[in-house]
Amino acid sequence: MKLSRRGLILGGSAVLAGCASAPPALDPRLQAYAAYPSATPPPPAPVTAVAARGPVIDPYRIVRPDLMARARAALDTHGHRIPLRDRMYLVDFQKFSGEERLYEVDLLGGWVTAYRTSHGRGSDPAHSGYAERFSNEPESYMSSIGAYATAGPSWGPQQGPNVLLDGLEYSNNLARQRAIIIHGADYAEPSFLQTQGKLGRSYGCFSCSHADLQALRERMGEGRLLFAMN
Repeated sequence: MKLSRRGLILGGSAVLAGCASAPPALDPRLQAYAAYPSATPPPPAPVTAVAARGPVIDPYRIVRPDLMARARAALDTHGHRIPLRDRMYLVDFQKFSGEERLYEVDLLGGWVTAYRTSHGRGSDPAHSGYAERFSNEPESYMSSIGAYATAGPSWGPQQGPNVLLDGLEYSNNLARQRAIIIHGADYAEPSFLQTQGKLGRSYGCFSCSHADLQALRERMGEGRLLFAMN
């Protein structure tokens, strides 16, 4: 089944299994979560509201069960760095780069939206469209797997608007040093996919289309989980 870009309602009991039965109040730890300094970007463009949801669907028909389970476990393991539990972001690197494989899972509203994202050129040296290897080493140009905490929107002279990431595990704890971020790229645009049959490769960043970045940058914020797995 192909997942609509507009999102689908997830089974409430399945998604909320690791959460409170009712939407919690705003986590007070948010007040203590330090902001990361960054250059001041221009005012963001308004984001189009998400369209009406579809029928109720079991989330495990959309996201791999083991990916969902590992992400839920990471929410508990790294709770001190991930105070926001309203939604999380999952990346399934087993999937082809032309497929939608970056998922925004709303744990309170019970819906999911999928996006496309690139992997690193070092992870796919033959440019087959599949990530085959992963590394945390600088200059490897590979993608890194594991749990990240979103560290807020930023702006860079090369990539422009982006979302900063902090790696929380040995497999990705050099993310800041390696400048692994979420940013828009021409090689992640639908037009590139249409002509090339797959997305282009990054230097290890989670690149996406410029339109998708606009939505993600507004919603990811600071202190949410991004979990990548092969």
